[in-house]
Amino acid sequence: MRRRLLGVLLAFSVVAVACFAVPLLTALSDERTKGLELSRTADLAWFAMLAKYADESGSPMRLQSELLSFHALYGEDVLVVDSDRNLVASAGDIDAGQDEVPHLIDVALRGGTTSYIPSIWPWSSEDVLLARPFGTGIGVSGAIVMRASVDQAAADVAVKHAMVLTGAVVAMGVCALLCGYVTRWVLRPLANLERGVRALAEGRSGAEVPDTSGPPELRDVVSSFNRMSRSLAEAAATQAQLVADASHQLRNPMAALRLRIDAMGGWVPPERDRSYQAVLREVERLEHLMDGLLKLALADSKATSLAAPREAAAGEPALPEAGDEVCDVAVVLPERLDAWRDIADAGGVHLASPSADDGEPVPIRMAESEFAQVLDIVIDNAVKHAGAGATVRTEVRADGPEAYLQVTDDGPGLPAAELPLATRRFWRSTRGHAPGSGLGLTIAERLVVARKGRFELRRVDPHGLSVRIAVPMSGPAPLPRARAQAATARGVRQPTP
Repeated sequence: MRRRLLGVLLAFSVVAVACFAVPLLTALSDERTKGLELSRTADLAWFAMLAKYADESGSPMRLQSELLSFHALYGEDVLVVDSDRNLVASAGDIDAGQDEVPHLIDVALRGGTTSYIPSIWPWSSEDVLLARPFGTGIGVSGAIVMRASVDQAAADVAVKHAMVLTGAVVAMGVCALLCGYVTRWVLRPLANLERGVRALAEGRSGAEVPDTSGPPELRDVVSSFNRMSRSLAEAAATQAQLVADASHQLRNPMAALRLRIDAMGGWVPPERDRSYQAVLREVERLEHLMDGLLKLALADSKATSLAAPREAAAGEPALPEAGDEVCDVAVVLPERLDAWRDIADAGGVHLASPSADDGEPVPIRMAESEFAQVLDIVIDNAVKHAGAGATVRTEVRADGPEAYLQVTDDGPGLPAAELPLATRRFWRSTRGHAPGSGLGLTIAERLVVARKGRFELRRVDPHGLSVRIAVPMSGPAPLPRARAQAATARGVRQPTP
């Protein structure tokens, strides 16, 4: 937009300067041309008077002397002939038979005058022929022809044109500076507003932009954006805090309720056992829902902290960016698969070993705890919904600046219309009856996108579901610890069935 606006302003400036300079250049040329024309017309009139005197006295000596002086001063040729075309006097290289001279003599002998000089420009160089008659008031005694040079006039015009063009260039420079200043003044609030909108879209809480520069109308727009950003930040913070507080505060009553219900198990009559089991299932569903809400609140908080810039206090070293955590996919993935293998076997689901690029480290820009949480959600989703007899396969691939993880199952999958809905909060497919809160894939997507990655769901032919995760890599260098050391140094965390 800046280029377009600057281009329009500069084009307008060029047209404005040209509209001023071109007429001025033309006027200067016409003025110098008219001056030369008047000067040579006066010279011809003087020579005509001398020629008349010479014709009356019979002595052309004075006329010849004046012609030679004129030629020596201006370098221009003059020819004087009588009515019979006989030479009376001349100066310079001109005679009655050259070029257009005979025609001009004919015009002059018929009483006509040729005094027109075309407009002179800096590149003009061709001499101009002028002519007029001389004689008494009742007859023409002869003709005078002058070859006028335009070199000096062209040089004068060139000097004046150079001054005008220099002024035009200076004016264009001033206009360019003014256009640049106006463009920055107008567009700086828009650029700040664009950065603020991008920051708000990336999840930065309370993103604001300065509203101290630019036109008043744009400053009002920026002020409105800042008020909207603050309102959204307060609403988001209130919502996240409400979810976190509600989930946390409900844990103790829910735990007490669970203990009481479990203690009542031995006192429930057989005819009430069905109702008792339904109550247990509802309590478990509420526990899963509260856990999911708390994890979602933590995921939102993490995404916001990653989007917000971190600044160090004055005099302190720069703080590391929130997205500098690194983990190795080739280390974390086998651990999580081993942790889920018993649960998958109990459900009749085969959890295949991962397929990676020659077992090389695949470092990604994501905290190990976050990546493990994403893997737990995706594997849990595949094991629960693929069904008995299904196979879950994982594949890791590093391609350019990103690492790709794909978890595929050959279960029933999801219809194409439901794929965009699967990552919505609390959404659950109507095709299955597996327990869950409907928040797992939402949390996984939120964590991946917060790391500037992509979380995609795709159908598998002829049936099944594929979860494709792309996360930026941290670089080709291996992580400080080796894979074998990592497997023995940490215990494998077991997921909750």
